[in-house]
Amino acid sequence: MTDIGFTHIALPVTNLDASLAFYAKYARMKPVHIRTDATTGHRVAWMSDCTRPFVIVLVEAERVPHPLLPFAHLGVGCESRAEVDRLSNEARQEGRLIDGPNDFGPPVGYWAFFRDPDGHTLEVAFGQEVALTVEQATS
Repeated sequence: MTDIGFTHIALPVTNLDASLAFYAKYARMKPVHIRTDATTGHRVAWMSDCTRPFVIVLVEAERVPHPLLPFAHLGVGCESRAEVDRLSNEARQEGRLIDGPNDFGPPVGYWAFFRDPDGHTLEVAFGQEVALTVEQATS
């Protein structure tokens, strides 16, 4: 793998441990790097699903002044509609479900929005055809 192209997105978070747990549960990501910033004393974690050289950088902050709100969101592809339903049910029970699941058909697919511990929005989806669309554009 090489560090060429889109490699990361950084989000401020107020509770790194809560955010690590959220993205592990709902986005199947794991921490691949954690450190304490020498200047600020805040912890920083890189989360990845280990499928490509891309990470979400979670940076501890005192507050999150501008969370990603619908429609701004991070998107994660799921292996099935049943997985979207399962995660949506868990998010509903935890008070994290914002919208969905909804079926908008191809290329948007079957999706739901969840709220992370700091108010950022995560979309889980099945059938969005992102890989197919990118493949067709590069052929």
